[in-house]
Amino acid sequence: MNKASENFLVNLLETPSPSGYEQPAARIWREYVKKHVDQLIPDVHGNSIAVLNPKAKFKFMLAGHIDEIGLMITYIDEKGYIYTAQIGGMDPSLLVGQRVKIMTKQGEVFGVIGRKAIHQMTPEERKKVVEMENIWVDIGADSQEAAQKRVSVGDPIVVDVPCRPLDGDKLVSRATDDKTGAFVVAEVMKALAKRKLNICVMGVATVQEEVGLRGAITSSYRVNPDAGFALDVTFASDHPETDPKKIGVVALGKGPVLHRGPNINPVMEDHLFKVAKKHKIPYQVTAEPRGTGTDANAMQLSRGGTATGLISIPNRYMHTPVEVISKLDLDNTIKLIVEYIAAHPANRDYRP
Repeated sequence: MNKASENFLVNLLETPSPSGYEQPAARIWREYVKKHVDQLIPDVHGNSIAVLNPKAKFKFMLAGHIDEIGLMITYIDEKGYIYTAQIGGMDPSLLVGQRVKIMTKQGEVFGVIGRKAIHQMTPEERKKVVEMENIWVDIGADSQEAAQKRVSVGDPIVVDVPCRPLDGDKLVSRATDDKTGAFVVAEVMKALAKRKLNICVMGVATVQEEVGLRGAITSSYRVNPDAGFALDVTFASDHPETDPKKIGVVALGKGPVLHRGPNINPVMEDHLFKVAKKHKIPYQVTAEPRGTGTDANAMQLSRGGTATGLISIPNRYMHTPVEVISKLDLDNTIKLIVEYIAAHPANRDYRP
């Protein structure tokens, strides 16, 4: 990964984009992609659609969702403490003691998530599972009126953590799910701009995946692709307290994860394996016996159906502020998709 690409990735990861409020990150994505593509179309839902070779009849869609999980202000009490609900889903116990950014119309407001000190808890309280109603955001306000001058009900919140390198090629950040997928789409479009294409390629940074695949539903309907890949993260099983018997054998640095199951077109599956082997791209395989809960689900079921594949990036500690990924896996994911699409004929029958 070159320095420009890494800077783009870090900027994307650190820019808040909870579902429904993705536009700051979407603008960064569009700015990066626009100089490499033939068309760039932001839609009314917030999806960003980049297009290469638009006159070709066969349309191939790439989708990576740019939204992240977060919180939303639901109530401000008389003392100025803020209570929240989740956008997407996370373990409330991981929120205790975190610093946060609140996205307001006037700019970002910083706060901390508080909870009753352990010294003041009874033994029974210490054993209780943390619930959202037992934690609050403190922005330093002394009253409801003071808090309401700075924030409002409905303002979204993200945990305030930076992206940092770990040992080797690993990165830790919030929101690698799935800004790394949106990053891969952008890098693939950039690389394909230098290749001769037989098909139209439409790369989409989708919105609102974490609240129901909503951006993939609308963008798939609009693009109406013949085939496509969804790019997302998947659970790594190379850390303590994971069971590969349940989720498969997936490790960071071992390549993109390809999937087998009803959400995956079998013709596409075969071609993906052949391309990976031809170009000596490492990959891993997991079984997906039902719909995957990713943008691939929405793509496959759009209109009369789309030949769909899912390519995943191994991810440790999903839906936490410390998700860990490998830059090498990103590079190999990009390479696999670029080689697959660059070799794609002007038409292909994906009927099983």
